[in-house]
Amino acid sequence: MVRTAQLLRQEMDKNQDPTHDFRKLEIWTRGLVVSLDELEQSLNAARHFSKSVNSGFVDDMSVQEQGEYARYVYFYKNGFIRVFSILDKLGTVLNDLYDLHTSKVKAHFSYFTVLRQFKFLKSHTELAKGLEEIKDRYKTPLNALRKRRNTEIHYMNSEMQDDLWQRHQGLSDKIELEDIEQHLVDLAQGVEMVCRSLAAAYKYTNKLWEKSGVKA
Repeated sequence: MVRTAQLLRQEMDKNQDPTHDFRKLEIWTRGLVVSLDELEQSLNAARHFSKSVNSGFVDDMSVQEQGEYARYVYFYKNGFIRVFSILDKLGTVLNDLYDLHTSKVKAHFSYFTVLRQFKFLKSHTELAKGLEEIKDRYKTPLNALRKRRNTEIHYMNSEMQDDLWQRHQGLSDKIELEDIEQHLVDLAQGVEMVCRSLAAAYKYTNKLWEKSGVKA
């Protein structure tokens, strides 16, 4: 992505970018670099605070451990929300870069809608195939993260969904913690999927531009 931003800057310096297309793509690309760093920091912070959570039940936690658990939850949720945020930003870049006109299909489209649009238009099949393969490889963790993201945004705090289920089983029973280790594995795989998708998209784009004579 950094290389792409350099190529864009070079083209702007050369041609003054009268339509402002290059500067828009440069800003989007630099924004993705920042967003990826924020996502990775969220994962690292969630891992850090999870190490201080040793109790198996919420009711058994000390005040200090409750604080560490709350910080873990914050960064974990921040992480899985950012996974889909970055993917959607990448979808916006790809839609604009390759003239997919995805908004005609769905006004507020997601990254996954953009992938379907590539397939529908039979456009840039090499890139589309690569991105689809990455998506399919991480299908299981992505589905888990998407479910938690949707719960968090539309229903209730995602970490409390298990609490509600346990309350249905027994009103006076202690609340058992969610599987923090598995949740972090899912998030790490989500981050990996994002990284691979970004790398594939920008590698393909750089290759196209270099073939057309744009070189850093």
